[in-house]
Amino acid sequence: MPPSLRQLAKSRAQFRCEYCRIGQATSVVSFHVEHIIPRQHGGVTSEENLALSCPHCNLHKGPNLAGMDPDTGEVTRLFHPRSDVWSEHFRLGNGQVTGLTAIGRTTVWLLTLTDDEQMALRSLG
Repeated sequence: MPPSLRQLAKSRAQFRCEYCRIGQATSVVSFHVEHIIPRQHGGVTSEENLALSCPHCNLHKGPNLAGMDPDTGEVTRLFHPRSDVWSEHFRLGNGQVTGLTAIGRTTVWLLTLTDDEQMALRSLG
């Protein structure tokens, strides 16, 4: 991946995970610039398909494009940082991310955004 694309993804995200909103400054490990649509599913390395992700979110997301909505049991696509608006799908309060829509709930569940350690990191800023 060209360094310019990596830097664009980081600055566009304001150095925060685009899924859980943890700031890079609160983490001792480097964040990943990940493919929103994984390469194994035909995703390309382009501005529109890259997102900044903390290691926790990236490793839990893996190559998944969808998951089960924990409320309805329906297969639901995951949050897409380039085409979805974060605040329409999630609410952040006291370090906790809550899913407001099927997309939000599914993403929170699959990426385990309610993990105690993740909530503590989000509370730091």
